[in-house]
Amino acid sequence: MSYLEVRNLTKRYGDFTALGDVSLDVGEGEFVCFLGPSGCGKTTLLRAIAGLDPQSSGTIRQKGRDMSALPPAKRDFGIVFQSYALFPNLTVTDNVGYGLVSRRRQRAEIVRRVDELLALVGLTDSGPKYPAQLSGGQQQRVALARALATSPGLLLLDEPLSALDARVRLRLRHEIKALQRKLGVTTIMVTHDQEEALTMADRIVVMNLGAIEQVGTPQEIYRRPATAFVADFVGSMNFLSGTLAAADRVRVNGHDFACPLQDGLAPGTAVRLCIRPEDVRVRDLPADAVNRVAVDVAELDFVGAFCRATLRIRNAADMVMTADFSSNLIRDLGVEPGRQLDVALPPDRLRVFAA
Repeated sequence: MSYLEVRNLTKRYGDFTALGDVSLDVGEGEFVCFLGPSGCGKTTLLRAIAGLDPQSSGTIRQKGRDMSALPPAKRDFGIVFQSYALFPNLTVTDNVGYGLVSRRRQRAEIVRRVDELLALVGLTDSGPKYPAQLSGGQQQRVALARALATSPGLLLLDEPLSALDARVRLRLRHEIKALQRKLGVTTIMVTHDQEEALTMADRIVVMNLGAIEQVGTPQEIYRRPATAFVADFVGSMNFLSGTLAAADRVRVNGHDFACPLQDGLAPGTAVRLCIRPEDVRVRDLPADAVNRVAVDVAELDFVGAFCRATLRIRNAADMVMTADFSSNLIRDLGVEPGRQLDVALPPDRLRVFAA
């Protein structure tokens, strides 16, 4: 049985449907990310689970208990907001212990639990300080400790890192994941940052227009996107418009490309052929390499660890794609704008979607 079960959840604001018949299962101890662009419904779904913005219809069960109509105070969760939402007039110690005081726990128990949590988030000496005396990253650690104080069964994170600078965000990303693994608490995090989701989540729920496009591990989402939206939103992707010439072949502007077998599409269907920039092969191509095409290097952009090349397929001026080449490859092959190359698009790396 799933730890958290969401069934046929809808949320309407007048004539606008923010969530449309969403169903989802989350396993105990799992770290799940809701990923999608602004307005896709991910925060609405999180707030419905918390009871902060109740659904219009549908059910939510946590560990078999129906929470669909319960107020937030009766639900078993801790939550961390993007804005930290700390009490500015309370010390760090009092902020972390606030939920325990509200539940009328013994003073000794509160002190012990607060000390334990501050040590857990690396703020042992910050108890007497006020939020204004802390950095953004430290304030977010306090918010996390406060959410965990009551030992909730479910931890909800609403874009907790988006207000931080890149370096602090990267460090906290690893700290939160390590803490979640150590505690084993079931966690749901809302984010629009694909890198955040790919590095932190056990599973990713990609959302668009109030619906779930795909649920899967980071590897599944990245390597085997189920829809063109997922392919485009997660990572970089080349899209070439063409026609399905046969069940295992796509014709793009006079070029035929072998592709995985397409059972659900009929020959003649307008399709989009997709490949990630890092999957374009150029080194040591055999003469009979499958999907080998001649290209001209139109542009070369330095991106730090690699260079992103804009390639124009020869004899098809409107066919443009990007490829990621390592610095070593650029040097060894003398790749530069204006250079002619042969590249290959490995069939097992191609995805095909109806146009």
